[in-house]
This record gives sequence, C-alpha cells and structure tokens, in this order.
Amino acid sequence: MNRSRRTKILCRGSKGLRDSLSAEIARTHRILEIEAPDRGLVMVKMREAARHGLFYLGELLVTEARVQVEGAVGIGIIAGDEEEAAFSLAVIDAACNGEFPETSAWDELLIAEERRLESEVLAADRRVLETKVDFQTMDQEPE
Repeated sequence: MNRSRRTKILCRGSKGLRDSLSAEIARTHRILEIEAPDRGLVMVKMREAARHGLFYLGELLVTEARVQVEGAVGIGIIAGDEEEAAFSLAVIDAACNGEFPETSAWDELLIAEERRLESEVLAADRRVLETKVDFQTMDQEPE
C-alpha cells in the first residue's frame, strides 16, 4: 500500500485503528521525537473547472509532527488541532518507511477500514438521494 492511500485511510478512519497501530510500534521500539506536534497553516490550492487554472482557496489549520523510530523518519500531518493524531501518523509513517515486521499485517487492517469508509459514504449518498426531487416537464397540448 502506498503512503498516500495509507495516510488518507488513517486520517479519515477510526481513531482506534490509528492509535492501536502506533501503540504497537511504541511497545517494541524506541521513538525519538524530532519535531513535537505543532500547529501551522497551509494554503489550499484548487483547480477551477472552466479553464483549469490554479488558485488558492484559503488557509487550512494543520498539525504536523516528525519522529524517528530505529533510524526511520516519519512525518504526520493532519487537518485541525490534532496533536495525538499527528504524532500517531508520524510513528506509523516511520514504521512503514523502516519496513518493520509489524507492518506486514497492516495492509489487511487498512483495506478493511477503507471498505468501511466507502460503505459509510455510499450510505450517506443513499440518504441524500432519497430526498432528491425529480423535476420532469410535461408536454401540454395546446387548447
């Protein structure tokens, strides 16, 4: 599983999964905090649909952390004021970058979480579609 997909699942998924994966590494490895979780702002770049030009939508508050685990460096960035989440993401990233043995079983857990997230989105879409109004025009014959 690539880093982008893994991070997306961990950021959107359950806090419990993120914490359990991070705790699994913390139990058996020494974690060195390179950069403590800290808040910052990033510019959000968007592409407009008509001419496909880029523009800045605005700023987003993020929390970022960097750690080192057994020589492997990891970075955790998450939207909002989420210090624990940023630290956990950094630990998980370091473990994956270091290809620790514990990470071999994580793909199955992450794929299951991804499926759960997809089913939640589909359920929400179904609820919205139930309220959708179908406007059809009726051809009326002149009198």
